[in-house]
Amino acid sequence: MKDSARQNISSGAPWEAIVGYSRAVRIGNHVWVSGTTATDENGDVVGVGDAAAQTRYALQKIGRALREAGVTFADVVRTRSFVTDISNWEAVGRVHGEIFGTVLPAATMVEVSKLIDPEHLVEIEVDAYVEE
Repeated sequence: MKDSARQNISSGAPWEAIVGYSRAVRIGNHVWVSGTTATDENGDVVGVGDAAAQTRYALQKIGRALREAGVTFADVVRTRSFVTDISNWEAVGRVHGEIFGTVLPAATMVEVSKLIDPEHLVEIEVDAYVEE
């Protein structure tokens, strides 16, 4: 893939067109995945009240976007997790650790006052880089 070629990846969510964003974008060796929550294809929040379940679901969605971009979790170099209650750091962190294992991307976790849906406990975005 040439550095100038842009691949926009959609999850098919109706709000992508309304808001004007892609689930992920790949340009050359770089992939950026948008903030991702535990919202299913029907707009329902998965894992209400369970930060670990929401983290797992969001990372599964991220994994699908990465695969569509031609990369894997092994190519992730940075993650950002936004949590509405920092006391959930360990539940979110454990699932993050299960997924990324020895990849060990640079990671940030911050508490935010709220996310787009009051039932969302976590939102995650990732950046990946792959050698061609």
